[in-house]
Amino acid sequence: MKHILFGTAALFCATAATAQDWDMPTPYGDSTFHTQNIAQFADDVRTATDGALNITLHSAGSLFPHAEIKGAIRNRSVPLGEFFLSRLSNEDLAFGVDSQPFVATSYEDAARLWAAQKPVITELLAEQGLMPLFSVPWPAQGLYTNGEIATVDDLNGLRFRAYNAALEEFATLAGAAPVQIEASNIPQAFATGQVEAMITSPSTGVNSTAWDFVTHYAPINAWVPKNIVVVNQRVFDRLDADTQTAVLAAAEVAEARGWDMSVAEAESMTAALAENGITVYEPSETLIDGLQGIGATMLETWESSASDSARKVLEVYNN
Repeated sequence: MKHILFGTAALFCATAATAQDWDMPTPYGDSTFHTQNIAQFADDVRTATDGALNITLHSAGSLFPHAEIKGAIRNRSVPLGEFFLSRLSNEDLAFGVDSQPFVATSYEDAARLWAAQKPVITELLAEQGLMPLFSVPWPAQGLYTNGEIATVDDLNGLRFRAYNAALEEFATLAGAAPVQIEASNIPQAFATGQVEAMITSPSTGVNSTAWDFVTHYAPINAWVPKNIVVVNQRVFDRLDADTQTAVLAAAEVAEARGWDMSVAEAESMTAALAENGITVYEPSETLIDGLQGIGATMLETWESSASDSARKVLEVYNN
């Protein structure tokens, strides 16, 4: 009996010693479909590893603010995390191709762009000791304003919410004044007059209860930006082979599920905006032509300063 008890205790200690708990920050709240997808990813990993790897999700920037998440993964403060991919455009423009206006405006285009982007992104992140696990798009970006926007000139002088360098440039070319505001701060920014208009997804519009501060929404489908989930390579390499396989398999499922969730989200959230009193209107040809003109100007600027890696993404995507 003593031998049996000793063997059981030894097995328990070995299991406890090998079990790992990973903290995972994300800047988005629990109601966001990205966060819900990641929560399912964590459950899938836990189930597949019989609890040997437990991922605890810290949502809404509660562990690290958005701007610090990638650095926290790199310095191993946390093993993995999620962030908005084009936030890294200042490191290399390849990270922000998906946020260039009117380059990819549908899910089909976005999927082709990610296929071209992923090998380059993987190589760039590897140089920093990071590895992408999966990437999921937001619904195509639309325009939120008080009153209908008929032409680009109607944006002139408006304080415009920006969340990356590309959107800052876009707002400036439209004659608006860009203001950096995180998604969690959108309602307060509008309430205090910091911003008067924004381009973002219908998901973010609903999550921020946009009907409390704007009256109109135009699905201009300006771009289909992505979030990315990244793991520290050294931390990942310390996992045993079976656990690594489980994480990668769960990540593959999460990416496919996340894209499907995004498609469903685009339809349901646009409907929710209308149901809550926002006027959803089709943008005029004049407005789209003007916005596409801004996009063309931005792409010329982008190409003039893009790295070889970034140009390669666009070349593969266009061919």
